[in-house]
Parts: sequence; structure tokens; C-alpha cells
Amino acid sequence: MNWFFIALIGPLLYATTNHIDKILLEKYFKHGGVGTILILSSFVAILALPFIFFADPSVLDVDGIKILALAVVGILNVLVLWFYLQAIKEEEASIVIVFYQLVPVFGYILGYFILGEILTQIQLISMAIIILGTSVISFEVDSENKFKLRKKTVLPMLAACLCWALEAVIFKSVAIQENVWRSLFWEDLSLVLVGIILFLFIRSYRTNFISAIKGNSKVVLSLGILNEFLYILGNIVFAVAYMLAPVALVLLTDSFQSIFALLIGIFLTMFFPKISVEKIQAKHIWQKVIAILITGIGTYLLFLSK
Repeated sequence: MNWFFIALIGPLLYATTNHIDKILLEKYFKHGGVGTILILSSFVAILALPFIFFADPSVLDVDGIKILALAVVGILNVLVLWFYLQAIKEEEASIVIVFYQLVPVFGYILGYFILGEILTQIQLISMAIIILGTSVISFEVDSENKFKLRKKTVLPMLAACLCWALEAVIFKSVAIQENVWRSLFWEDLSLVLVGIILFLFIRSYRTNFISAIKGNSKVVLSLGILNEFLYILGNIVFAVAYMLAPVALVLLTDSFQSIFALLIGIFLTMFFPKISVEKIQAKHIWQKVIAILITGIGTYLLFLSK
């Protein structure tokens, strides 16, 4: 029971970062925003390294094979962010986040084959319900009330979900042999190194990043640091939860991220429309609510099965 409430903090933090990402892309990074946020996130991540080292000075006592595995986790982390940013620059945060409910589907499959985690019939049924819920939000309701597949959202988010689930499985396979702080340190360090590589070798990313920093340095850096802090804090929360329950179950608690994202989106639209605006007409709200409810039922059934 305790792991559930611990893991629930993660979705709230992630939902907040989702809206910050959307604000950065719309307000400050209109050109080359994806690459700029990738580099900014990677660079800001370096601030976490001293704190992790302070929490556990033995983080350097990890053998080469495990460091390599955690480096892969860092690369997958970057890929998750890249695919996600491709989707969110085209779509509302509250819609994009619903697709993350597919992460447990991949988590089930990977956890079964890699970690040997056992799945029951009720868990598989719950997974099917979650897939149904995400299918509801896969179609856009246009001005003529016709349904259109959100191709620019569905495809990158499927890729992001697969990378996230694989990242979680690899992380747990290493962290159960080491401790959480060691694993987080090397994952974070690899993220920083990837950011440096992107900055040095992809000219368009470097140019757009420098331009964005020069034009809005205080706001960009403040939002970037806050965003990364919340994201890293969310990672720490989930890392602790991974140690307390099967990967698929912990990933399923992320279904609450869509609820938090929707509530934050409505709040910003109603009270701070100059900052961020989402579609809150009845037909759009109902589509989101139905999708969230269906995935929520799947999550609830899965929780009861344990």
C-alpha cells in the first residue's frame, strides 16, 4: 500500500513539468524547441550530481557492466524526452499525457521476459482496459464533430512509452543489485554526457539553444531549473517505488498523471490564459474524462489484483 502513495507523487510532479514544457515550446522556444529543451534538461541535470553524491559517496563503487547498463538508461531517458517533445509541440499536454498509460503495457511484456515477473489473468484484463482508454483519446474531435487520428501524437508517444518501460526494467535490474542513489547518479551522469554530445555535434541544436538563452536567459533558466528539479524529484520517487513493487504496477500509477495534467490545464486556461490555453469545451473535456476514467478503472482493477 505504501508504495502506491509514494509513487503517486511522481505523476503530480511530471504533470507540472509537462505544462512547463508546453509553455517553453510555445512562448520561448518557437524555433528548434525540442533540441533546446533536450540540451537544457541535460545541462541542468548536472546540478543533481553533487546532491546524489552527498547522499551516498559510494556512488563511484559500481562495476563497468552496470555503469554501461545505466548509461543505456540515460540514453533511453533522452529518447523518451525527444519523442515526447515531438508530440507535445503539436498537441495539448493533457492529451499527450494520456498516452503514457500505454507504458505499463510495455512494462508488463518487458517485465515478464526480462525480470521474470508473473502476470495474472486479472492483470492482463486490466491492461486491455487501459489500452481501450488510451484508444479513446487517440482520435481528435474536429469542428464538424468528425474523428481524426492524432498521427503526430500517437506514433511518437508509442515510441516514448516503449523507451520508458525498457528504461524502467533495465534500471530495476541494476538497482536491485546496487542501491537507488548509485543507479540515479550514473543515469543522471549519462544524461549530462548525451546533452554535451548534442550541443557539440548537432549545430542546429546548439544554435537554437544559444539563441534562446541569450534572448530570455532569466526566464528560460529559471523555468529550466525548476522543470529539471521537479523531473529529477519525480525520478527519485519512482526509483524508490520500483524497489517496493513490480515495475508494471508502479508504472500504472502514472495513469494519475493525466488527471493532474487535465486539472492543471483547466486551471491555467481559466485563471492564467496568457500563460497556457487548452480546449475546455464540453466535447473535449468529456473525451479526456472518459479516457482517464477507463484507464483509471484498469488501474484500480490491477491494484485490487495484488
